[in-house]
Amino acid sequence: MRMQTFPSGIDCFDQGVRLSMRLGEIFVSNEYCLQQDVAKALDIQQGYGGKLGTILLNLGTITEAQLLSCLAQQLELEVLPSVDGVEVLSVDFPQHLLRENKVLPYREENGRLYVLTDNPLNLSLFALLGNAAEKEVKPVLTTDENLKQLLLQLDAGRLEEDSGSLVNLDEQIDKLKELASEAPVIKLVNGFFTKAVAQNATDIHFESLRNVMKVRYRTDGILHLVDQIPQNLKLAVIARLKIVSGMNIAENRLPQDGRISIRVAGKEIDVRASSVPTQFGESFVLRLLGKEQIDYSLESLGFYPDHIDQIRAITKQTKGVFLTTGPTGSGKTTTLYSMLTDLSSDEIKIITVEDPVEYEFKGVNQISVRPEIDFTFANALRSILRQDPDVIMVGEMRDLETAEIAVQSALTGHLVLSTLHTNSALASVTRLLDMGVEFFLLKASIVGIMAQRLARRLCPHCSVEAPLTADMDKLYCLSELSARYPFVQGAPRKAVGCPHCGHTGYLGRMVLAEMLPFDGKLMAALEKGSAPSDIGELGYRSMLQDGLLKTLDGRTTIDEVLRVAQ
Repeated sequence: MRMQTFPSGIDCFDQGVRLSMRLGEIFVSNEYCLQQDVAKALDIQQGYGGKLGTILLNLGTITEAQLLSCLAQQLELEVLPSVDGVEVLSVDFPQHLLRENKVLPYREENGRLYVLTDNPLNLSLFALLGNAAEKEVKPVLTTDENLKQLLLQLDAGRLEEDSGSLVNLDEQIDKLKELASEAPVIKLVNGFFTKAVAQNATDIHFESLRNVMKVRYRTDGILHLVDQIPQNLKLAVIARLKIVSGMNIAENRLPQDGRISIRVAGKEIDVRASSVPTQFGESFVLRLLGKEQIDYSLESLGFYPDHIDQIRAITKQTKGVFLTTGPTGSGKTTTLYSMLTDLSSDEIKIITVEDPVEYEFKGVNQISVRPEIDFTFANALRSILRQDPDVIMVGEMRDLETAEIAVQSALTGHLVLSTLHTNSALASVTRLLDMGVEFFLLKASIVGIMAQRLARRLCPHCSVEAPLTADMDKLYCLSELSARYPFVQGAPRKAVGCPHCGHTGYLGRMVLAEMLPFDGKLMAALEKGSAPSDIGELGYRSMLQDGLLKTLDGRTTIDEVLRVAQ
């Protein structure tokens, strides 16, 4: 095993098991974790690579502060928990190397150059830096967040020198446009798009705070902080976003909407942009909508075979209303698109009314509503009935007028697919009745209601088998549930984290669903005035049970199911 001499005189093993074992022993001796935790992490390290401390951190076994403390103890290094008041030194060394490696010189003392880092084993860079500075280099450990904070301060200082009085740019529109068109700003904004597409993000959030603009990506339904834009660059970024999305650059007091069409990494992307004024400036949310062909099959969305059979039985009907229900972002429209994919043919005319059209479908007439000119869902529905459609998709039933027209359309020989914002399938019936739709109309028109949520899928590259406990089995009746649905073939697994999934343990999402046919059992209960409180009382699988089956199948975890389905 090859040894390297650390600049401070400590012997380190660059890729050795002994180093991992020593570090693991320190974790255990400090009672930060158990020996079996270290053994499990070493097994993962052997199979997938990576650093022992990072694996334990991703498993949630230790904290970042505990990791730094143990590294410092192992290598006899100083730890800097806070960088408040710290100033980065200027050294004659390629700055891009220091930035890429997050190695920041911050003090000289007794012939030594002390550098801040979160990777004390970056020996080759320390050696190069030491030769250039003609000093011994001594690493000081700090967190990744602290290093990012210092880099932001450096950027802010550079911008102040380069651009002077940027704080008044909101009153100088011409200067703001000029700044927004400069190469560094364009490169910065384009970089956010490129990284978002690479990480399969669905949204980019630019949030104006007191001293910075925070940038977050929503990936698999969860927001992740990716960067912070310094105060002096914030207005230039806002201006750039307004220019490319066609917004009024001079208006910063009212919300605005815009649209961007871009090509990133060979992919055509449509971007819906929304800005709102906040206390510390405007904030943007960009929704990324790919133009590429997307697999809308029901199987790819994660539906089980029995639900797929029920959905396809509904699409074969020539009339009736089918509703998907759930909160915003639960995949309702995507499910309807999947049904349209099954239906699309030269023999059937399909018209959709959406707000706005999200994805382009070949052979389907798609209409965007425009409330600002009174072209609402209800008005659009009246018009398209004269277009002789077979199938109508209505983006959302927002009011009684739209619901009544949809029901009447179903009664006159059309299959109507739509969405509703309720928490469960049963709650949709109550919602429609509360809106004012007569019960006899619902009974005659609705053919089914499906409630759904989106749960994160376990990463196929790093998840490991993890049998569920007896207590968990008893609490959720898992054995009984598994016996009732023989299509469950997998085994329970748990999240670990790897480069493929951004160390989250999850990659992609799938549907958790409950299907409520409008059949005799439901009608009888509603006519008696005793609507069931749970779909299970009618003999159907609830959304929670659907999620638990997917836990038993090794597709997701119980924690994830409980997060979205309760």
